[in-house]
Amino acid sequence: MATSSQDSSSSKRHFHWTNKVATEDTEASSTTPNEDDKNGRSGIKTHVSLSTPRKKKLPAAAVSIARLRSAVSSFRKSRSSLPFGLGSRVIGTLFGYRRGHVHFALQKEAGSPPAFLVELATPISGLVREMASGLVRIALECDKPKAEDNNKKGTTVVRLLEETTWRTYCNGKKCGFATRRDCGDREWKILKAVEPISTGAGVLPAGNEVEAGPDGGELMYMRAKFERIVGSRDSEAFYMMNPDSNGTPELSIYLLRV
Repeated sequence: MATSSQDSSSSKRHFHWTNKVATEDTEASSTTPNEDDKNGRSGIKTHVSLSTPRKKKLPAAAVSIARLRSAVSSFRKSRSSLPFGLGSRVIGTLFGYRRGHVHFALQKEAGSPPAFLVELATPISGLVREMASGLVRIALECDKPKAEDNNKKGTTVVRLLEETTWRTYCNGKKCGFATRRDCGDREWKILKAVEPISTGAGVLPAGNEVEAGPDGGELMYMRAKFERIVGSRDSEAFYMMNPDSNGTPELSIYLLRV
């Protein structure tokens, strides 16, 4: 009974609303000729324009949220094609010719292009001696951008792995500078030659896959998995994971922006 009374009351309200609209329409139509007659006598013509219903605009918050979602999705798509999306486990390779400098490469996977590749001023023979004597700590430092550079329009924050020049320290001793390198054909052939190796060190003779050094020497390499620790956007650490070292990393590499 309650529902029938509610339906009847709603139907009555609807009925009154339709009657009201109908009476307003008839009144408007009945008054229009009189107004036209008056306007006709005064010599002024009037034009009646029907207003079209406008579309409802979305709130500003909804529009901003939609734009933010589209920007995030496009950023993820562009980010997926870049090699900088490193996880907590990466593959690190140190290599160099006997009388050449040390190269250090970081890869997300064994066959992926290097996300970080630098050439250190340290000779490969010196690094081998340091590692034979005990633990090795390599620190690469670069300068933070100045405050006036950050205030300039159009300036973008450079990723830590994209810095080009580094000061090098090996076990607290300054060892010159390190320079970021692009992965050329020679470097890519070396990384492809050691791709099947998960953990190990050795010497690669010059051949079809690896080119001979400037002095005709062989290429030395060390390859292992590294644990990546991100302190902030200005500091990262990479610890070599060696199962034979009883949990103590034999090699640690630190990237710092100071």
